[in-house]
Amino acid sequence: MSKKITLLGSTGSIGTQSLDVARMHGYEIFGLAANSRVERLLAQIEEFHPQYVAVVNEEACDKLEGMLSGRADAPRLLRGAEGLRTLAAMDGPDVVLNAVVGIAGLAASLAAIESGHDLALANKESLVTGGHLVTDAVRRRGVKLLPVDSEHSAIFQCLQDANSAKRLEKILLTASGGPFFGMKTAELAGKTKEDALKHPNWNMGAKITIDSATLMNKGLELIEAVWLFGLPEDRIQIVVQRESIIHSAVQFADHSIIAQMGVPDMRIPIQYALTWPDRLPSPVEELDFTKLKHLSFDVVDEETFRCLAACKKAIRKGGLGPCAANGANEEAVRLFLQDKIGFLDIGRLVEGVVDSDSYGGDYTLEDVYACDAMARAYVKAHV
Repeated sequence: MSKKITLLGSTGSIGTQSLDVARMHGYEIFGLAANSRVERLLAQIEEFHPQYVAVVNEEACDKLEGMLSGRADAPRLLRGAEGLRTLAAMDGPDVVLNAVVGIAGLAASLAAIESGHDLALANKESLVTGGHLVTDAVRRRGVKLLPVDSEHSAIFQCLQDANSAKRLEKILLTASGGPFFGMKTAELAGKTKEDALKHPNWNMGAKITIDSATLMNKGLELIEAVWLFGLPEDRIQIVVQRESIIHSAVQFADHSIIAQMGVPDMRIPIQYALTWPDRLPSPVEELDFTKLKHLSFDVVDEETFRCLAACKKAIRKGGLGPCAANGANEEAVRLFLQDKIGFLDIGRLVEGVVDSDSYGGDYTLEDVYACDAMARAYVKAHV
C-alpha cells in the first residue's frame, strides 16, 4: 500500500525508527523536519528525497542550506518554527507524523489537523499542554488522531472492537519503572544524568529517558490517555511491568482484560499508526514465548517519584495545570542535563509549580504559551 508521509522530528529516536518503517514498505517521504542535526538530516534527504525540509534552528538551517547549495534535486528549505508549522500544514502527504520533542510540537499538530491531515502523534506534549485545543480541532475537522506512544497504541489496538470500547471500565497503563525502580528518596539524592540515562528496556532520546527515570513520562502519558480515550484520571491505573512486554491493557465492564504484547521496539506502534487499520510485516523481531519465562507486575511509588503525583494533581485541576507541569519539567530536565540541579529537584520543581495556582478554566493557544513561560520562569526562580 503506497503512502506519502510528512515526518516532523526526523532526526530523533522516533524519527529515525519511523524511517526504518518507511524504508521497509517503500513509503514516500513528502517532507522532513528537524531542529539542528543537519548531518543526519542531510543523509535522510539523500536517501528519501523529500520535496520539503524544515529546520527550526536558524544556524543549522544556514548550514544545511550551504550543504545543499548547487544540488539540482535539493528540497525546498523552510526556516524556523514557522517553517515547521508550514510544512505540517502542506497539502501532499497522506499522514503527518509528529515526533517533535516537547511543547514545540503543539503548533505543528494543530497546523496539521486544521489543514485536514490525519495525525500520527508521538508528541505527547500536544495533548498534555493543549488537550482541548487538539481534540476540539480533531472533531471539527473530522480527521484521525493515531497514537504512536507504545502504551497509547496498545490501548488503541485493544479498543478496535467498537462494541467493546463502549464498555470500557478501566485503562491499565504500564510502566517499566525506569532505571531507579524500587529506590527510595535517600537513594535517589545523588543520582546523575549518566545514571538516569541508562534505561533498562527502551532506546529513546535523552529527554524522554530522563522523564522515564522520574516517572514524569508516565504522568504525561496518563494525561494524554485522558484526552485520547475519554476516561477520568481515577479510571487509569498505572501498573509497573518491568520487562516492557505488555505495553498496556484495558478492562471492560465484565472485568475481562485485553492486553497488547510485543518486544519493546517503538517501530511496532509507529507502523500501526501509519498502516491503521491494516497490519503489515514489520522490521521488528517476534516475541518468542519459548524464551519468555517471566512477567512481573508491581505498583508505582508516587511518594518517592513526585513527578507522577504532580501530573495527577495537574489533570485533576484541569485547564492549564498539565501545561504548567510540562513546562516546569522541560526546564528542569534541561537544567539537570546541564548538571545545574539534582535529580530530586525535578520532582520538587514540577510539583511546586502545580501547587502554585488553581489553573482551571478554558484557554487559548496564547494562554498555553504564556503558562509555559510562567512555569519555566518558576523553575529558574526556585533553583
